[in-house]
Amino acid sequence: MTFEELNGDYSQERMDTVAKALEEVLSSALPQGCITVGVYEAAKSLNVDPDNVVLCILATDDEDVKDVALQIHFTLIQAFCCENNINILRVNTTRRLAEILGEGAGGKQTGGEPMDLHCVLVTSPHSTSWKDPALSKVNRFCRESRCMDQWVPIINLPER
Repeated sequence: MTFEELNGDYSQERMDTVAKALEEVLSSALPQGCITVGVYEAAKSLNVDPDNVVLCILATDDEDVKDVALQIHFTLIQAFCCENNINILRVNTTRRLAEILGEGAGGKQTGGEPMDLHCVLVTSPHSTSWKDPALSKVNRFCRESRCMDQWVPIINLPER
């Protein structure tokens, strides 16, 4: 086996580990009320209390790549997060995020419109200092990615 093959296997294994850790973070943050869903809602939350945000997740589906307005919003959110030392991840599907977050965040808005899952913020509960091993894994991955000049690493969430 060549170095590239070994490195590729390691990278895939690492991505799978981070994807599972991200699922754990989202699953544990949701019942604590520590999830903000939607581009506009996230922007409002970032403006009011950026120090409380521990992770920003930007999600796109294939058809979203051509949505110029969404890409502009992403650019502004990414810049704000970088300026405020908030870790950012991109994920490859809003549908998988909806499955992970369930009806609590991924359901319908009033009026039957689907929730905007293009941006999800994870915040720290005010009552406690949140020491989540899964969040630590995700944050470490983000830090390591920045060291390799990958400011917004992309994670492929596995289908279930």
